[in-house]
Amino acid sequence: MQTATKTESAVFAGGCFWCLEAAVEKKPGVVEAVSGYTGGHDPEPTYASVSTGKTGHVEAVRVVYDPTTISYEELARIFFRNIDPTDPGGQFADRGSQYRTAIFYADEAQKQTAARVMAEMAASGRFKKPLDVPLLPLAPFYPAEEEHQDYYSKHAVSYGNYRRFSGRGPYLESVWGSDADARQSQPSGQQPGQPSAQQPAQQPAEAPGATPAEKPSGYVRPDDAELKKSLPPLSFEVARKAGTEPAFANPYWNEKRPGIYVDVVSGEPLFSSADKFDSGTGWPSFTRPIVTGSVAARSDASHGMARTEVRSALADSHLGHVFSDGPMPSGQRYCINSASLRFIPREEMEKEGYGAFLDQVRPDGK
Repeated sequence: MQTATKTESAVFAGGCFWCLEAAVEKKPGVVEAVSGYTGGHDPEPTYASVSTGKTGHVEAVRVVYDPTTISYEELARIFFRNIDPTDPGGQFADRGSQYRTAIFYADEAQKQTAARVMAEMAASGRFKKPLDVPLLPLAPFYPAEEEHQDYYSKHAVSYGNYRRFSGRGPYLESVWGSDADARQSQPSGQQPGQPSAQQPAQQPAEAPGATPAEKPSGYVRPDDAELKKSLPPLSFEVARKAGTEPAFANPYWNEKRPGIYVDVVSGEPLFSSADKFDSGTGWPSFTRPIVTGSVAARSDASHGMARTEVRSALADSHLGHVFSDGPMPSGQRYCINSASLRFIPREEMEKEGYGAFLDQVRPDGK
């Protein structure tokens, strides 16, 4: 954190606040960047409530800065260089109103500056669609939970995977090339220039020790009309409608072969046989995901129970739930529906493009 005798603040919403915070926090003149929520009607927003899209809030970042070192105009330019300003429905893999972009201006000067920068961006010829970033008056800002502050530095590997496989990193590289702002805060070993998440999947997420040739090209979720045709009815019901398959009457609850379990919708890697165990529940159970950040957790109050739902990070497929009654050392039990998974035996992983994960799938399956 930098210090200054006189500071001003700016608030930007650019999709996932982890990425926007990372983009601005280390810039000279920025005193602090705080991830949080703004623009909604709930006076006590939380990550769980905002994630539903029902509170009206967006994920945003409040930037406190020294105007003698960095100007509001410079911050607005950094903001536009780190988002897709043509997408009103969210940002990259993060869809929904809580991930929409916006600039929250504190006064008329900020509003005019933001409008001028946006007009320049629109006239730059870099974007194939019209820009759609609302300019809104400043609203109450609520800092996010501590676990979301400085996420990019506290969880560098997870953040790097997220930034790349969500499509943000590849998109910024395609628009801005080697521009320093577009390449900001990439953890060591992450290479720019990966194809975007809108391109067909070819290979899985990078595993520790993966070589550059094993790096993926992203994962996509086909629309529901296509999925209804391509998926078994039960897989569609579970993955897209949060259904539940019968215990013990599903293909993977007792699967013991070594291999990898991927999202039946997108193919993104989720779990390894090395982390699978017999929980006695009749559903496939794992102690952890194969890559930190490959699954997302949400509060689930359905059916009169308080549970934590697990969904795939990119395709947003419903997978199951996670409980804190698993074996050590993780103590977690990821109770997953077979219908949301596709199992790839170890001997077929290389052929199917998952060779980067062979080290995480032991030959004995244990």
